[in-house]
Amino acid sequence: MEPLLVFYNCGMSVYFTSKKPMGLPTRGKTASNRLRRVDNFILLYEPSLLTRTEGRFRDAFFVDLGYGFDARTTLESAARFRRVNPTLSILGVEIDKERVESAMPYADAITHFRVGGFNLPLLPGESVRLIRAFNVLRQYEEKDFAPAYETLARHVLPGGLMIEGTSNPFGSLWVANLARKILESDSSPALRVLSNSQKQASGVRSWKMEALVFSTNFRMGFDITDFQAVLPKNYIHHVLQGELIHDFLEAWKRSAAETSSAKTFGVRQWFAASAESLAAKGYKIDIHKKWLTKGWLIWNK
Repeated sequence: MEPLLVFYNCGMSVYFTSKKPMGLPTRGKTASNRLRRVDNFILLYEPSLLTRTEGRFRDAFFVDLGYGFDARTTLESAARFRRVNPTLSILGVEIDKERVESAMPYADAITHFRVGGFNLPLLPGESVRLIRAFNVLRQYEEKDFAPAYETLARHVLPGGLMIEGTSNPFGSLWVANLARKILESDSSPALRVLSNSQKQASGVRSWKMEALVFSTNFRMGFDITDFQAVLPKNYIHHVLQGELIHDFLEAWKRSAAETSSAKTFGVRQWFAASAESLAAKGYKIDIHKKWLTKGWLIWNK
């Protein structure tokens, strides 16, 4: 077993590592509340994941991976998620040592900041219930996608979730993968994590891709082509004829054109009508109003 290296400041761990963090520093720039819609989505999608206390879930972390130059996204999430679980353990992870050191004044008994990468910096016995990884994998090559997912899965409890994707600078528009940690014994067809070809699916065995989520707050209006710029890494290079993501976006564009009369009642109504039309074309879209009226289109896998 490799030796553990732990640094302390006033009795609290500053950061921990057992080996070199895997990954590259992000640009690190962010805006206040950039990821608010991501957190609000989780709170509506599965609040029970944040409140589970049985077994290892009792102390399991929410991990904010690659939080950037300052700790604002981690601290904002802490405030939101602790409304449903006041004792939720939260871990902000950054590969840059100086970023972690600058965050330490905000650490406490249940809020931690550590140096790390895709190989999460967890102590023996620690585990994870939820990972948010936004604007992280976009800087990598596509070949790095599956290895990163597999590495991140090592400490996530079965049934745990990762939301991983890309947003625009102010968080008004984003697209994210929802990946569910599965039991290693599960060999069902649902293990096909990547959706555009069997070749892409190879190498990823620990996650079931549950959904692809498109999010807008409508401040930019409603234009399906806007989502293309913020597609996750496993999709962004595959908006090509014959690829599933291309066909999906083209079908959505047709649905939007077919329901354009709904614009008379507002952009939200048009968004919802286009999603319902897309579902009628055979795509597994969650058409509950609680999602569509808030600007979330969930494409279930």
